[in-house]
Amino acid sequence: MAAKPKTAISPTREENYPEWYQQVVKAADLAETSPVRGCMVIKPWGWAIWEGMQRELDDRFKATGHVNAYFPLFIPMSFLEKEAAHVEGFAKECAVVTHHRLEPDGKGGLQPAGKLEEPLIVRPTSETIIGDMYAKWVQSYRDLPILINQWANVVRWELRPRVFLRTAEFLWQEGHTAHATSEEAIEETLKMLDVYADFAENVMAMPVIKGEKTPDERFPGAVSTYTIEAMMQDRKALQAGTSHFLGQNFSKAQEIKFQNQHEQEEYAWTTSWGVSTRLVGGLIMTHADDDGLICPPRLAPKHVVIIPIYRNEDERSQVLDYCRSLSQELSDVRYYEERVRVEIDDRDLRGGEKVWQHIKKGVPLRLEIGPRDIASDSVFLGRRDQGPKEKSGVPRAEFVANVTSLLDEMQQALFDRALKLRTEATREIDTLDDFRDFFADDAPGGFAMTHWGGLDEKVDEVIKPLKVTPRCIPLIDDPEPGTCPFTGRESKQRIVFAKSY
Repeated sequence: MAAKPKTAISPTREENYPEWYQQVVKAADLAETSPVRGCMVIKPWGWAIWEGMQRELDDRFKATGHVNAYFPLFIPMSFLEKEAAHVEGFAKECAVVTHHRLEPDGKGGLQPAGKLEEPLIVRPTSETIIGDMYAKWVQSYRDLPILINQWANVVRWELRPRVFLRTAEFLWQEGHTAHATSEEAIEETLKMLDVYADFAENVMAMPVIKGEKTPDERFPGAVSTYTIEAMMQDRKALQAGTSHFLGQNFSKAQEIKFQNQHEQEEYAWTTSWGVSTRLVGGLIMTHADDDGLICPPRLAPKHVVIIPIYRNEDERSQVLDYCRSLSQELSDVRYYEERVRVEIDDRDLRGGEKVWQHIKKGVPLRLEIGPRDIASDSVFLGRRDQGPKEKSGVPRAEFVANVTSLLDEMQQALFDRALKLRTEATREIDTLDDFRDFFADDAPGGFAMTHWGGLDEKVDEVIKPLKVTPRCIPLIDDPEPGTCPFTGRESKQRIVFAKSY
């Protein structure tokens, strides 16, 4: 019997996927839990990945006419009470501030004092407070549309935290727009869904399905919620971004009114849309392997790491000069309108230890350079999407000339690999027996494309014991009608069912 190959991450994905995920976060030095339960400390490498996501998304938002602003962290409780579905949807997750100062308790400790006249909610989402401001800013149709985004933190009390995927405090962006017509607001909602899908597929190398949420999965207070759903390597779904058509629900609650061209008073039509640091978790679960993280080049904090190899001070001087010259040469190359990001790792550590640290952090390209490589004017190249022992010598000039092609090749390979998994783990299912078998505890599972005739207790009776939810109604041009296996009703199209995060 062959010996099991040694991996940097233990346990492996196959042995214990949830624990494997936690170990990848740790090995890649992305984040760790904080003294505050449910909250995380995002470390520099993890933050650099999030910064890359912010940069890419922010450029896309601005290219579609949006501007950034900032709104308060604290929201008066009465604001949430104005929209009934909204308060019902978020009430159990809210953190509440009831006092405005601390005072000595006479026992060497502190106690809250100065009770607030009205409790303040720590921002779970900002529709209500932003709507209150829009009501002041909008008087006429000429004031519309308002297209604003904010980058912020939010708090939603989380009982079962998992770093990046579910934390009590997380970071996100939330776009909030107001429009004169429903058609314009719906167009905005779908446009931003397209922006998210483009980012996920072309920057994160993460294939997604665009779709509409079923009514029971909608954002509280929305008329329609649209989503991008991605499949992780354990075949569970991750909701990677949402875009909501809010109709006039929030504008009526917040009194966002305007005079139209005919001097008639109307309520505005609003949208909201957002993605969060959950995307970092999605990146890990889409691409990481049993040796650690694999960064898609478009988001990698460093594209190339150069590891000098030398035995004495004379060799050190020679090798470092060569590495610095190569680093400058690579930094002059443009990759998607930015300089290739290069790091020379000359820390006082053994070469093998440095190599494995960069493998675990997912740096796309590793170069090991010693006197023999300098003598042949070459580099010793390893790619993160290949095995750690798959390395080869490449002439320096050839590597510099081809570095962007190598990065693009790796980006595409990661997307293709993720798409292949999703394709292989997606099945059309037409009977309840097949549905139950597909999601049984001892089955691999995946995405079940199954006809659905609408909300019904009979659907819940089947899916809840299996811990399955309807993920989305795919946005496709030629839906296939059929029969819902749960209820026997007519169905307009197949929808995605899956276990999820």
